[in-house]
Amino acid sequence: MIKKLSLISLFTLLPASYYYAQTTVYAYVKGQDGKPVERAEVDLEQSVNDVTADKIGYFQFVDLMPGHYLITITKPNFESKTIEFDVTANEKRKDLGVIVLNNSVGNDAGVVVIDDSQGDSEDGGSAMQPTVGLLSSGRDAFQNVSAFELGAYWFRPRGVDNRFEDVVFNGVSMSKNDDGRIDFSNWGGLNDVTRYPYENVDNLTPSEYTFGNLGGVVYYNTRASSYRKQTSLAYSFTNRSYLHRAMATYSTGMSKKGWAFTFSGSRRWGDQAIIDGVYQDSYAYFAAVEKKFSDRHSINFTGFGSPTYRASNSPNTQEVYDIMGKNYNSFWGWQDGEQRNSRIRKVFEPMFMLTDYLKIGNNSNWINTVSYQIGSDARSRLDWFRAKDPNPTYYRNLPSFGNFTVDEFKQNSQINWLDLYSQNNNIIEGTYNIGFDAQGNPIQVKGKRAAYSLVEDVNQDKTFNFASHFDTRLKDNWKLNINFNYQNLKSDNFRRVKDLLGADFAFNLNPFNNDLKYNADDPNYLVRVGDRTQYSYEFTRNHYSLNISSEVDFNKFNVVASIFSSYSESQRDGHYRSGITRFANNSKGKSAIYDALDAGMKAKVTYKINGKNFIVYNGAFFSLAPTLNEIYINPRMVDYVTPGVKNQIINSNDLSYITRGQIVKLRLTGFYTTISNSTEIARYYADVTDAIGTSLNTLVNEAMTGVNKRYMGVELGYDIKITPTLNAIGAASIGEYKFTSNADVSTFDDLNGFRGEEFWKGQANIKNYKVAGTPQKAFSFGLKYNSPKYWWVGASANYLMDQYLDFSALNKTPYMYINPATNDPYEGVTPELIQQLTAQKKFDDQFMLNANAGKSFLIGKYRMGISVSVNNILNNRNYVTGGFEQGRNVRFPDVLEDGQRQYPYFAPKLWYDRGTTFFTNVYLRF
Repeated sequence: MIKKLSLISLFTLLPASYYYAQTTVYAYVKGQDGKPVERAEVDLEQSVNDVTADKIGYFQFVDLMPGHYLITITKPNFESKTIEFDVTANEKRKDLGVIVLNNSVGNDAGVVVIDDSQGDSEDGGSAMQPTVGLLSSGRDAFQNVSAFELGAYWFRPRGVDNRFEDVVFNGVSMSKNDDGRIDFSNWGGLNDVTRYPYENVDNLTPSEYTFGNLGGVVYYNTRASSYRKQTSLAYSFTNRSYLHRAMATYSTGMSKKGWAFTFSGSRRWGDQAIIDGVYQDSYAYFAAVEKKFSDRHSINFTGFGSPTYRASNSPNTQEVYDIMGKNYNSFWGWQDGEQRNSRIRKVFEPMFMLTDYLKIGNNSNWINTVSYQIGSDARSRLDWFRAKDPNPTYYRNLPSFGNFTVDEFKQNSQINWLDLYSQNNNIIEGTYNIGFDAQGNPIQVKGKRAAYSLVEDVNQDKTFNFASHFDTRLKDNWKLNINFNYQNLKSDNFRRVKDLLGADFAFNLNPFNNDLKYNADDPNYLVRVGDRTQYSYEFTRNHYSLNISSEVDFNKFNVVASIFSSYSESQRDGHYRSGITRFANNSKGKSAIYDALDAGMKAKVTYKINGKNFIVYNGAFFSLAPTLNEIYINPRMVDYVTPGVKNQIINSNDLSYITRGQIVKLRLTGFYTTISNSTEIARYYADVTDAIGTSLNTLVNEAMTGVNKRYMGVELGYDIKITPTLNAIGAASIGEYKFTSNADVSTFDDLNGFRGEEFWKGQANIKNYKVAGTPQKAFSFGLKYNSPKYWWVGASANYLMDQYLDFSALNKTPYMYINPATNDPYEGVTPELIQQLTAQKKFDDQFMLNANAGKSFLIGKYRMGISVSVNNILNNRNYVTGGFEQGRNVRFPDVLEDGQRQYPYFAPKLWYDRGTTFFTNVYLRF
């Protein structure tokens, strides 16, 4: 009897779970092409133990109790899918079958556009010239629409520019040290191997592999075995920045002997697209080789590069556009029956990486990468010595100045290469002393000097990186990540003679200061093709960073915290001693070391209302050291540190409501960001004419320090399934991005040297000016039809608002209205008139219509796809994608007089949208 009672008591105390069979639930995740989708994240609403699909797309949950369940499957570049199912009492195994994830909108079209040609010009006064790189679609509708619809019109989510984004290859950041921006041309054309990032986090969201910034992180893992085993061939035809693209990719997968290979190559070429005189010929290559020693240890070599040769297009004043049309480009002219562009960018900076993958125990991974990048980035331009400006749109050549009629301007609207050669040829041959030999006899050279020449501004970087990533799962619901990075940069910067245009040599002399030598220590002031001229210096920088992050998953909450600290040392080493006496001791040799210490933290808290609805908070507070171009105000000549340069302080927060249902997927976010103590550097060429009419062209370095900005607004993205095959996809962004304080201003140029706040009479009055370079409000609504027979068609209507002109700080200072002769305001100055003359230009709102379509075919083992996308179907040419004020007029009488003209001499320079553009793509995969 006692034994019976004891047995009954034992069963009474056991958990209820022992009365029921526990069930294993499993499934396979595949793409539309029927191939496995690995590393898809599978979130089970009722569990803290989410899982990830393996290489064959398989996942499972074990020991599930009877009940109703909901799982959500997500993977970057695929549409997320939610599945509901029931587990009954007597099921031991439940098969959910094959779960098919659809490609994100536009993803399979391969339409990844990288077009940074507008950043090639130095005529602009701003670092805010439009630059776009559409990386890849994110996992929610807002990011998809931002990339593929609004991004085509220079829209930047939350107003954040390229400087605040991170792209990482195997732990190595691709941001440049000189300006902090990402140069997408380093891997342009490698769409096949960069189509699917290993990690893609948006905005402030903490990353597992780096601390990140404001604009999100895209992490690429180039492990050869991670690429799908297949051969892919593709051809594209477009009218954007090139005409043709051919691409081939081959991946072997992992062999039985432990080897995996992935190779990819492409070419983009063509001319006569839309903008006159623009052409391109670019190649790209990629190789990844992996050796697997065991299931726990592999080594992977990666090498990639993208030799690029591209002509640029000019910004122009409105007067020029009204005469010549929106396709006009002043940078080119005819030579021997062919178009020759003076502004050519030639860049080739290959990257080589060796990555070691090590699995430690059952829960830890250690990944180490060493990399080396070397190469050259050269940008050409015309240069002249004791001669007139050859630019056809030089203000004295415009009809408004009165020297030429409209017809005469049209007849001379392109660079006259023949005339440049002729003027060089007409120069009388001279004899020049360039030093003395060992016996003290003068060394003389005879020949014709160049009045005009073509020069290149060259940047040659040698960058070594070491990146280490360690992750471990401390508990089933607790993960820890540790990242360490070291970078050593040696950056050689100089100007090089590219073409003497028929002359024998050019002078390495400074026309602004009585023809003093740019390099006073070298008696030879004659330079020939390939020689350095005017400036030569080297940057060195050592950077160390440590990032620790942790993620803990609870039943209702998911918490991620990330901290970082970094230290950097920067130095300039000048190769030339300036012939200008006051700069002689600060131009040649090594400068003092500029060091900077950064730190910061991020947090993400997710509250799971249920399996479909979430509340997400992201917060970040961190500092950001100045870039090399911000530290040194004029590194071409001297080692002067920019007055007032400091680490930026960034404080950013956002709060989102997210729903991920089978019918409605939606994210509504409010964000608020402040950036304090930032430094804004603008470098541009200003025209100066001396007393006898000779045109001089000097590089002005304009710095604003102590700049404070605020970015605030709301975002909405949605994807609504109207029918099983028809989706409504849209986004809305309503933002206000503005300067919240006045700023200190300083300038440095060859003619006047350094000018600080004392000269400019105080700060620049820029408070409440708007941040330029992006529409501050943007709306998109689209429909997409996905046929069960593997074809799709979509269209979107896009509305862009509140695009502003980038301003010059100089005419916002008191110097603009205070007469330096009397220290009193100029006659006629009133606050109302000053406000009118310095008001920031706001461009008109614009409507754009896009469409895209595609179809895929399965023919045996071959898959073929065809797609086409068309932007700006209505051919709206009134949309200004970017522009800047010229920095020439800084005195009240000049500003007032110029502003009263129908066409001001120094009107803003603008870029307009290219109108209707298309991109067609066909691929074959097997």
